[in-house]
Amino acid sequence: MCGISALLLADQSASACPDLHESLGLLQHRGQDAAGIVTSGPKGRLFQCKGNGMVRDVFSETQLSGLIGSLGVGHVRYPTAGSSSITEAQPFYVNSPYGIVFAHNGNLTNAGELRVFLDKIAHRHINTDSDSELLLNVLANNLQKTGKFRVNQEDIFTAIKDLYRQVRGAYACVAMIAGYGIVGFRDPHGIRPLVLGRRKTVAGYDYMFASESVVLDSLGFTDVEDVKPGEAIIITQDSLLRRVLAVSDRIAPCIFEYVYFARQDSIMDGISVYKARLSMGEALADQVIKSMGSEMDIDVVIPVPDTSRVAAIQLSRNLNIPYREGFNKNRYVGRTFIMPGQQTR
Repeated sequence: MCGISALLLADQSASACPDLHESLGLLQHRGQDAAGIVTSGPKGRLFQCKGNGMVRDVFSETQLSGLIGSLGVGHVRYPTAGSSSITEAQPFYVNSPYGIVFAHNGNLTNAGELRVFLDKIAHRHINTDSDSELLLNVLANNLQKTGKFRVNQEDIFTAIKDLYRQVRGAYACVAMIAGYGIVGFRDPHGIRPLVLGRRKTVAGYDYMFASESVVLDSLGFTDVEDVKPGEAIIITQDSLLRRVLAVSDRIAPCIFEYVYFARQDSIMDGISVYKARLSMGEALADQVIKSMGSEMDIDVVIPVPDTSRVAAIQLSRNLNIPYREGFNKNRYVGRTFIMPGQQTR
């Protein structure tokens, strides 16, 4: 459960860094353990800045000015797998083949099998305990099989389709191939969110992937749509190609996104997070009435900050019971649920 973004600008002389940096600030609620940005500049050269801490702590003005290029990938991390080591801050990068930068939100359920495969069969070195690095190397290995000097869109679609057969779990991913373009894809069950939008400029259309629609709305992108479960989208300076490569009979977006994780002003899979939380309050009210009936002995409704407040207000209204604030949160400590370790939380 992290925050990811990827951007390609129509104007190749412009810098993708300001928008990527802004996107990570808007996704800070999805991860506060580490943050990173990698951009691709002239001739495909890569520039990166990443480290442990909040977005405001990782990036200085000097570092941001050094992130050159019109396309790039960003990530904020909540470590559900691996450790909090700075070596596991994303985006990850492999130089073979082609120079691939990769950011992932989710968890893999067959990480052990993939690690053995990459070591014994693919002979690719894995440097961390992160399942995101496994995903990157599976993709890189599939592209390596082409043996081509340069890949095309069909090669990338084939590599991702093979990845769908190999990988199990939750994954919304963005990637950048140096000097080529950006890629976004989502697991066949649609467990983790990923959206795409475009922004019209004098030079043409800018394109951006992000974990939540609030990022695209804030940065002036329009035509915002969800990346479909099992769909891969490849964007270059010349084209946008999309293809559903894996079909599942069970679409299962994570309910925790709607309960807690996402910002309430986001829309995921066509569903308003705010309206979903209102509906949760109504459903809880129905359950309370069903369970307690005339024996209801409730003085007040109190939310546990902050994401339960919308549901609590609706619960209070439907039960005709006063709403009150009973818990006060220190606004300067960030989100406590995603702090690393139960003792810290």
